[in-house]
Amino acid sequence: MKRIAVLAASAVLLTGCSLLPTTGGKSPSPSPSPTVSAAPAVSGAPADPSSSPVYQQSVSWKDCGTLQCATIKVPLDWSAPDGPTIGIAINRRLANDQAHRVGSLLINPGGPGASGKDLLAHFETIAGKKLLDSYDVIGFDPRGVGESDPISCGDGKALDAYFVKDFIVSEQKDLDQAVARNAAFAKACLAKSGPIFQNVDTVSAARDMDVIRAVLGDDHLNYLGFSYGTQLGATYAEIYPAKVGRVVLDGAVDISLSSEEQSITQATGFENALKNFIVWCHQQATCPLTGDVEQSRQQIADIAVQARDHTYASGGDTPVDGNLMVYGMVVTLYDQNSWQYLELALKEVIDQGTAKTFYALGNFYLDRNGDTGAYTTNSTAAFTAISCLDSAQEDWTIAKQRDFASKIEAVAPTFGWWFAGSVGCEGWPYHAHQTVTKIVNATSAAPMLVVGTTNDPATPYTWAQSLAKQLGATLLTFKGEGHTAYGRSNQCITDAVDGFLVGGVMPPSGVTC
Repeated sequence: MKRIAVLAASAVLLTGCSLLPTTGGKSPSPSPSPTVSAAPAVSGAPADPSSSPVYQQSVSWKDCGTLQCATIKVPLDWSAPDGPTIGIAINRRLANDQAHRVGSLLINPGGPGASGKDLLAHFETIAGKKLLDSYDVIGFDPRGVGESDPISCGDGKALDAYFVKDFIVSEQKDLDQAVARNAAFAKACLAKSGPIFQNVDTVSAARDMDVIRAVLGDDHLNYLGFSYGTQLGATYAEIYPAKVGRVVLDGAVDISLSSEEQSITQATGFENALKNFIVWCHQQATCPLTGDVEQSRQQIADIAVQARDHTYASGGDTPVDGNLMVYGMVVTLYDQNSWQYLELALKEVIDQGTAKTFYALGNFYLDRNGDTGAYTTNSTAAFTAISCLDSAQEDWTIAKQRDFASKIEAVAPTFGWWFAGSVGCEGWPYHAHQTVTKIVNATSAAPMLVVGTTNDPATPYTWAQSLAKQLGATLLTFKGEGHTAYGRSNQCITDAVDGFLVGGVMPPSGVTC
């Protein structure tokens, strides 16, 4: 996940972002590749996680508006399942037809770092009627996120210094400074968050999901995961293949790729989405771009570089630099319905020389209040902590970094410098006890459904093809633009997904909607 997190310089790609309520919550892009490879950070024989007393707890629900809410306990550190516990906040929307209820359906919007509780709050506006009739839908905030013992990395100024301020690596001194910044930031987060900061990895979150399944009284986990939520679901299937029920993974992360391969593929995806936007923009009477597609692309690239090198006036608490500019651009590429906002933002820059619209878009992406500079959620910090705990560390030399930069800039001339100008998680001092980096056990699980969108910029279609093959799952294809498909594409996708989740009818392999 090294290149995708772009931690110390350019980007924190949160897969699942959209300007409109969609299935992918605030979430990068793909994180580090998820088999369970054990790397215990504790001595002695590992304890049996299934022996944890948290499996014996009961759930006490209370009304929370139109939903019900509860908190369940899970071990702080799954390598010590009998040790201290933390709270996982969950909520529930009861099935409309309780007499014909299928069971519970756990949902995850992606990220890592996005709130499942927030997703459930508007899930009925995107989900199919059959699904809402048949399932108690369960949202949850993964450990360290939202209301589940949230991690903290400081106030808005501290977060801006790490996430917003441009810091480009091009020389050895930059690399050394970036590695030191990573280590210092992580230690500051630990000081503010406590030990939960070292235990927000994906395997731990997957184990928490099994506790949710058990205390809800379900023999198998029924699950709908978007974006990073597909990595979380695949991780669960690898650890608990016998507990897999009806699982749908939409907007798949290819867990077999290296972090560099993930970044190159994703940068290519955003570059292609930008070109598709330009074609659309040229068809609008109000489009401010000129020339052919390549000339218009160069216009946009020049605007991004201008922001990086000189900044634009924002009308807010900080000017629009390269980071905020690119955040503002890419957030509109998650959904074709958001292209209109990119057109408006470009028109402002071209006509007026200011970037107030891009400032608003970039702040939206980061869950940042542009008036006060405060971050309204901890999704950005959680994304970083989870990604870097999962990430395989390596010796990232300046020669490797420059070679990577040349490769990614060749396939993504607009955004390549942004993806390349970082050292990712290099120097991060904490590591997960376990990671999942290869699918082995999950191939014996019940059949799963993977959904891919042909022009998905954040989780490219090739990733869905690859994950489906690794899992031995069926691939359902949405031919269209944007990130993820269920709830934002068409009735064909809704019917196919609901038919599997509700009726257990798997769509034929190779179906395209």
